Amino acid sequence: MKLKPIDITLAAVFAALMAVGANLTSLLVIGSVPITLQTFFSVLAGMILGSRLGAISMTVYAVIGLAGAPVFAQFSGGFGMILKPTFGFILSFILVAYITGKIVESNSSKKSYLIAALVGMVINYAAGTNWMFAAMKVWADAPEGFTYKMAWGWMLAPLPKDILLSVCAGLIAPRLNRTLSKTSRTIKKSAA
Repeated sequence: MKLKPIDITLAAVFAALMAVGANLTSLLVIGSVPITLQTFFSVLAGMILGSRLGAISMTVYAVIGLAGAPVFAQFSGGFGMILKPTFGFILSFILVAYITGKIVESNSSKKSYLIAALVGMVINYAAGTNWMFAAMKVWADAPEGFTYKMAWGWMLAPLPKDILLSVCAGLIAPRLNRTLSKTSRTIKKSAA
């Protein structure tokens, strides 16, 4: 896959949006889970950039954070984040962008955008929560009496926000794609 300058720019934009989305609201924490806008931006990345470029943009975000830039929730970063219970959510963003992009690439109806957004959110929750539970049980300090049910209970607080934002992403992504397509055609005409 050869990346054009516009592809690199859009991937960088979504990596930056993830950094902003990670920290805009992340001072609120339920259990071990910071409340962020990352699910929204990872879903949108897949639907706007497509499966490969969306996954690349989320990988760039993860690598920037692991390299030490404070782009993860609560302005954290560094390689030690791999051991944090919430690192599974960061990894899931790559898969979320890829899967949502694949769904939209195979069928670009408005209904498919909504389905892709909700499927992406479910993948984020499943991967992130299961990693969190395993981390808390194996290497992190789990609270007394910590159970799988408790891990999912922590996820109930951000769930309504993520459902609403995923639906919003599914509704605005088709319009954004049309706008980007028109802009791209205009740029190609003026360059010719």
